[in-house]
Amino acid sequence: MPPSNPIVVLDSGLGGLTVARAIHNVLPHDDIVYFGDTARLPYGSKTAETVTTFVKQIITYLRPCNPRHVVIACNTATALALPALRAAFPDLPITGVIDPGAKAAVIAGGPRPVPIIGVIATEATIRSRAYERAIVRRRAHARIVLKPTPLLVPIIEEGRGEDDPLVRLALRQYLSSLVKHRIQVLVLGCTHYPILKGLIQRLLGPGVRVIDSAEQCAQDVARRLKNAELLRTRDGSAAPAPRDASESPGAALPWGGRGTLRCCVTDDPPRFARLASRFLGFEVPAPTWVSPDDLYSTTFPVVVPVPVPVAVAAPRQVNIPA
Repeated sequence: MPPSNPIVVLDSGLGGLTVARAIHNVLPHDDIVYFGDTARLPYGSKTAETVTTFVKQIITYLRPCNPRHVVIACNTATALALPALRAAFPDLPITGVIDPGAKAAVIAGGPRPVPIIGVIATEATIRSRAYERAIVRRRAHARIVLKPTPLLVPIIEEGRGEDDPLVRLALRQYLSSLVKHRIQVLVLGCTHYPILKGLIQRLLGPGVRVIDSAEQCAQDVARRLKNAELLRTRDGSAAPAPRDASESPGAALPWGGRGTLRCCVTDDPPRFARLASRFLGFEVPAPTWVSPDDLYSTTFPVVVPVPVPVAVAAPRQVNIPA
């Protein structure tokens, strides 16, 4: 597969743009195709079967662009569908956002005998216990505090920012219980949440390390492409190494003259374009509209997902009601 083939990034809505931006910062010469399933969001309140079907349809629809890597830039879809997606598309490298974020959280926990790691995410991601498994695989004695935060995605999708009183009220309500458990690390378990990272960090204080899963996902994609010798230079040939995220500016540079960004959505392209600037740091034109009927008409292999055994000791995990 040539290095000039694009990277596909898909999500239920706008949140995955934080991953696209992070990938661009690390791999500035790569073309990215972004797909936001805006007609069928949110994924966080849907079943694993429904989410898996939706994502299979999107990947099948995008197959003609010959992606050299597919990123599931949605924690819910990663948690509920990733094994089934890899089984359905064995010829495609498909990765998600949970494992990179969990790895970074364990590292941030440092040498403490029992680090206390918090996770905020959608209800579906919390129910899946995907972060628990990913963290405990790397740190068996970690204590994991889980908090579903169902209001944050619709609040962010409405275009509300850090200065909005409703945003501050919701975050204070959600984070107060995590503070009581004296967490030392917090994983932003949804790709929408980096938009509020600054406010979350201020509310938690400097003693808590906040992990942005979008940045960790971008580094993981770069490492995988490097190992596969599929990095791209300006002229499309193989590149020696990706750029480190720490060398990137705080805001993404416009996709002009280097890698390109093409967006597709299933509903309301003007609204997507209007709100996308908050996630990318620059204005984007209206994306291509893809009718959900076109997705439902796609065909893909039918694969029965294999249940993943849960090997997490109950005493190490705390579920906090929404």
